[in-house]
Amino acid sequence: MTTAIVLINAERTKINSVGEQLASIEGISEVYSVTGRFDLIAIIRLSSNEDLAELITSKITKVEGIISTESMIALKTLSMRDIASMFDLGN
Repeated sequence: MTTAIVLINAERTKINSVGEQLASIEGISEVYSVTGRFDLIAIIRLSSNEDLAELITSKITKVEGIISTESMIALKTLSMRDIASMFDLGN
């Protein structure tokens, strides 16, 4: 499983439209509207890096209203549950 986080800047008047378009793309599991330097964050979960490359280059780039993106591939998942189990003493 490949997980990627895509940070997105969109045209101010199209943020909601961009978010809705992204959310409808298969492979994008979540889209968040956020504060800060970026407008939206898309979480992508696919079976391979090749599928990820295809989604980014052929689908995300066609969403009207996107100004720029910054993509990151997750190397390892560290959830609170995983961290808690590291300190479990078996009690």
